[in-house]
Amino acid sequence: MPGPPLCTTVIGAFPKPEYLKGVVVDWFTESSHNGSAATKATNDRLGCQQPSEVETLLTRATTEVFEEQAELGVDVVTDGEVRRENYIHYLCRFIDGISFEELTRTGCRPSSQDPEAFAYHTELPTVVGPVSWSGRMALGEEFARNRELCGMPSMLKYTLPGPMTIMGSTARAEGIEERILGRELAILLRDRVGELVAAGCKQIQIDEPLFARRPEMALECGIEWLDTILEEVPEDVFTTVHICCGYPTCMDQQDYLKADGSAYMQLAPALDASRVKAVSLEDAHKPNDLSELLPLFRNKTVVLGCVAVADSRVESQQEIEGRIQQALKYIDRERLVVAPDCGLGFFQDDYRPLLNQKLANMCAAARSV
Repeated sequence: MPGPPLCTTVIGAFPKPEYLKGVVVDWFTESSHNGSAATKATNDRLGCQQPSEVETLLTRATTEVFEEQAELGVDVVTDGEVRRENYIHYLCRFIDGISFEELTRTGCRPSSQDPEAFAYHTELPTVVGPVSWSGRMALGEEFARNRELCGMPSMLKYTLPGPMTIMGSTARAEGIEERILGRELAILLRDRVGELVAAGCKQIQIDEPLFARRPEMALECGIEWLDTILEEVPEDVFTTVHICCGYPTCMDQQDYLKADGSAYMQLAPALDASRVKAVSLEDAHKPNDLSELLPLFRNKTVVLGCVAVADSRVESQQEIEGRIQQALKYIDRERLVVAPDCGLGFFQDDYRPLLNQKLANMCAAARSV
């Protein structure tokens, strides 16, 4: 007999609807995966739009994302990040000390095996001095607006990038020390998380895919920064760190330079001893040896990626059930959450129906095992 249904969630991004084109830049489509193109396009659009008209469209898109997740049976939902050009730079635009006018050509997403090998090069916003919160946007207010639109507000998750991932998607001017910057960002993010908690947010996710790209740095200081961010979070708030192995550049790309999956094995003991309550891992695109990995998480919930986010092949319900059953051999049922590998922004245009099929199969599998 199956036990209680397993919890399901999504990681963050959904495809932006057609009517948001020209309103919000979308890294997944408009930039051709050239980060500088998305950054420059966003720079051009800011200040050239009517705020009330933009807000009406964003509210409509956010509401539709919530309704879609509810219809598909997703338990812990996100706003689809429809306001964001990408999951990192949206927040960075509200941080003083990060310049979006001064762009620096930089290698991005280094290989964890060869730090000189990068997935791509692009022009990135530049950290030009000490960082501080500008006050131009309040995360608590944004969460409160979304909560009004969401039919299940206690299960609404807010996502924000961690220090290492912010540093991995920005350049540093001469004299900016990496370790000092990381600590400053951790303190800044701790205060933003405090805003979310004060607004009633019970589900908070810190995105740190750079942990997988740079596991040695994660062990040296990244997990310590994560603990700093979460040090004032009360017990009734469920916190997750998301660590995927990296987006490809397009749907169905097979030769993309991903992070080495063995990084999960390196990181697991330290993550298990950290303050975070759950660790979100990629497993569909790049399967792990669950017999070795999952027993390393003695205390944490594991959010297991069971649906690939850049593969047009739709995983069947039975296939997902099989992977969940494998996982349950090595982790307690109450500590397993079922999710996609990462954000779902690649499912644009003709691929859009596949998103619904994948999530429907994922949720059905989680209910049936």
